Amino acid sequence: MKRKLILILVGMSVFFSCDQLLDIEPEYTQDAENFFNTPEDFNRALTGAYDLMQTSYLIQWIGEIASDNSIAGGESVNDSRGLHEIESMTHGGVNNELRDLMRFNYAGIARTNYIFENKDKINFDGKDQILAEASFLRAYYYFVLVSFFGDVPLIVDKRLSINEIPNTDRTPKAQVYEQIEKDLQVAINTLPWTNPTIGRITKGAAMALMGKVLLYQAKYPEAATVLGDLITTNQAGYGLFNDYSRLFFVANENINEDVFTIQYTGLEGGGYGCFVCLEGNAAVGFHGIRQYNGPLYGDGNSYNLPTQDLYDAFEDNDPRRAATLLDIEAFIEAQPNSDDISYAIGGGGHTGFYNNKYIKRLDERGLPDDDLTSPLNYRVIRFADVLLMAAEAFQRTGDDGRARTELNKVRARVNMPAITSAGTQLLEDILTERRLELSGEVYRFFDIVRTSKLTKKM
Repeated sequence: MKRKLILILVGMSVFFSCDQLLDIEPEYTQDAENFFNTPEDFNRALTGAYDLMQTSYLIQWIGEIASDNSIAGGESVNDSRGLHEIESMTHGGVNNELRDLMRFNYAGIARTNYIFENKDKINFDGKDQILAEASFLRAYYYFVLVSFFGDVPLIVDKRLSINEIPNTDRTPKAQVYEQIEKDLQVAINTLPWTNPTIGRITKGAAMALMGKVLLYQAKYPEAATVLGDLITTNQAGYGLFNDYSRLFFVANENINEDVFTIQYTGLEGGGYGCFVCLEGNAAVGFHGIRQYNGPLYGDGNSYNLPTQDLYDAFEDNDPRRAATLLDIEAFIEAQPNSDDISYAIGGGGHTGFYNNKYIKRLDERGLPDDDLTSPLNYRVIRFADVLLMAAEAFQRTGDDGRARTELNKVRARVNMPAITSAGTQLLEDILTERRLELSGEVYRFFDIVRTSKLTKKM
């Protein structure tokens, strides 16, 4: 049937960068002398430290666009040029997206350091947990930085201005990882398995991130130990949601599969001039279908478009393919009013596919502009990732049986046949499963880098 396709070549540019200097101090703070005098002050400072995680849209884009999973897309190659440079691996020392990623994460570190500067000012019940959550947050921000940039300045004993970073010597990444592990161990030793406040860091989240940090350093025995303990102990009741096709719907957030999740709300507006100010998930709207007019989905900006290579990686009977990639033409063809459905193709590239995990749906939109106010949370680590990390760690330490056990839990959830391989082939099967299970969720680029597959895959 005939489709109504509109080619968008020019238009209003989208501003992805917040050019003003970041306010690195927590809300309500003027100076240390009149702050950190009550438990509530510490809680407010901790909320400020959490807040920088909401800039995860950059991670959601770059981790996929830099890999073989997706292309930059968008209105044109000049619209967010930095993402197109990352896609083609032509980026140099000046890249807006990478600059902002560095700035935002160092702002988060500055906020955690501010808490630690004043940790001895007063004593109160619950302070240890606040400091443990701050330790986790600092570890997470540094993990993002070391994953993207390798050696980075390591500063843990003071607040820092964003202007200090370019003039501070880079610390070898081994030392950065050492600090990350130290902070995560504090969180693991202190935090409870559950927290009544949704989104607050727990012991399980700290263990899962520790497992990932160890895996990224090829510390496989240590990773197997912490991930195995998490799976076996599991006092939080983690598990696999039974319907993968609906896993990434707002209605199914904060469930037993969620180990470490960044929370968003659609109830607060925002603007294109300051993405760091948003309380909604900006990635979702920008993943949407450009000028779409039809059922189920909202319109968007056609960024981070999955590739044919990713589509072809799935077996035809794997339900995760449809849950992960929206084949727009096949979707339209299946609708009873297909002739009435239209969408636009951006000049930044088109693959025919959209990220169906983090995409704007009509019944999940936030306040206008709903491109910027999606309430869809970003799942940093879910339990399926824990199982696959454990499978890899066990296989690399010689325990193929335990590796197959954890791997096949993930496959059984989607009714895919069990893997029976061993040795090197089993490792390849586990890494393949990571792509199938976790595509669209950030970690593809880092997986192919840490497993020395970059030149082969890109």
